[in-house]
Amino acid sequence: MNDRWETRKHTAIVHNPGNAYDDDLEDLNYDNDNDNDNNDDDGNERSGIYCTGKNCTSCKCPKEVHDVCHEEWVSVRARLGLKSEGSNNYIGFEPRDRGLAWAPPGLPPHKVEEYFSMLPEISVPRLGTPGERHRDRQLATQLPKQDLARTYCRHLDPRHAASADDFMAARNEIALDIGSVQEVLERGHECGVCHEPFKYGSLAVMASKLGLLYHPACFQCAQCHELLVDLAYCVHDDALYCERHYAERLKPRCAACDELIFSGEYTKAMNKDWHSGHFCCWQCDESLTGQRYVLRDEHPYCIKCYESVFANGCEECNKIIGIDSKDLSYKDKHWHEACFLCNKCRVSLVDKQFGSKVDKIYCGNCYDAQFASRCDGCGEIFRAGTKKMEYKTRQWHEKCFCCVVCKNPIGTKSFIPREQEIYCAGCYEDKFATRCVKCNKIITSGGVTYKNEPWHRDCFTCSHCNNSLAGQRFTSRDDKPYCAECFGELFAKRCTACTKPITGIGGTRFISFEDRHWHNDCFICAGCKTSLVGRGFITDGDDIICPECAKQKLSE
Repeated sequence: MNDRWETRKHTAIVHNPGNAYDDDLEDLNYDNDNDNDNNDDDGNERSGIYCTGKNCTSCKCPKEVHDVCHEEWVSVRARLGLKSEGSNNYIGFEPRDRGLAWAPPGLPPHKVEEYFSMLPEISVPRLGTPGERHRDRQLATQLPKQDLARTYCRHLDPRHAASADDFMAARNEIALDIGSVQEVLERGHECGVCHEPFKYGSLAVMASKLGLLYHPACFQCAQCHELLVDLAYCVHDDALYCERHYAERLKPRCAACDELIFSGEYTKAMNKDWHSGHFCCWQCDESLTGQRYVLRDEHPYCIKCYESVFANGCEECNKIIGIDSKDLSYKDKHWHEACFLCNKCRVSLVDKQFGSKVDKIYCGNCYDAQFASRCDGCGEIFRAGTKKMEYKTRQWHEKCFCCVVCKNPIGTKSFIPREQEIYCAGCYEDKFATRCVKCNKIITSGGVTYKNEPWHRDCFTCSHCNNSLAGQRFTSRDDKPYCAECFGELFAKRCTACTKPITGIGGTRFISFEDRHWHNDCFICAGCKTSLVGRGFITDGDDIICPECAKQKLSE
């Protein structure tokens, strides 16, 4: 039995961007627009405790799986803090009147439909459709409010507020913009991503920060490859990004609260970044910074919570098997290493063979003494761990399961049981298989039985002409079979009239008188040719005649 030791222990470390722990940042696709903070119901700050904001407080599933529409997010310009564009800039066109949650500004209705026809259906924000809900989620994902305004940063240390303001101001001035949709009225332009040329009069998205045109389906984030929601984009190293991934190229993001980290120190664990104090136990929210933790289903747990929720109980002492103890398991039962003992003599069974009976475990000697069965071949017991061969109610050691004739082990080969003995196929055939009485070879198929003796079909032949008698009429003489023709020629009486053999095969009757014999059909009057069977007759030399013909002959 192999023991199992699967528990993974970790210790969170404090990370400084300037030291050797400067690893690549992890992409996160969730939003944290809730009202959770570090205060309890009385408004007091809970030291070292943080409610993970990325998950639903009721079911703890990621919030992006819920269809939540935020009315204040409908306008992307408002979300970015930009001055509202007012109407669609096309007289008489309002997107919501056309059943759309959003439409690119400045286009007439037929061009709006042309634009959306160039996108996947899920990216068309028609009201009441999956496309509208997809847009809501993309607004929350690509444009997290806590990135856009310090008002929504609930975990920003006042000491780092100036850094956050500088970051947001620089981003808004240098990188952030909204694309515009326009017709391509000049030839020679090509897409900034796929580099395919535009058709004259087709629609393209202009990114003024780069001075490039893009196919509507190519206007996407270079990292997550999602279409840029409502055409909002950021520029970094001459590439387009959604705001989320632009920010994460410059700043670490807390995996718990989803806010950017502006402090010089933070925690790095599980290949993710965390505010100090936000790396918490998934169960009790206690901070894990500088503490040991266990990773389970990609979630961290403090030692206490892990042991209370996931650790197994010992079958022997009924205590929890902590992460610092080996967990030995057998058939869904678990033991401490020190508790894995023989139920009778109490010797340790670690790294030893053992047997199990009625949910109890025993060392090999104790198990054999109480429960071991015996071999039907040698009569010795089966030691714990010994391979056993079984057939119906009988059992043997592997070496004892052998042919009673040749004594060779049968193993996994075919065998034939007879009474209480076991035979290999060859010995069984030699001893018990049916053999032809003529050639003495085994009859495997198509045999013939004659006088309770077996014959091959090919061996059952006429003793005179050697033609096969299988399926033919035959008779015997001196215990030898003959075909009808040979038997008649060799042994049968001959008809005095026709001289042919009288075989009697098929029920033929014959007449005998003195030393002469006739077929029934041949026993006729030599004069009038009438049958004399059952009538009186008179011999006239070699002939036989009826009484009438005899009288007539005498009267002559």
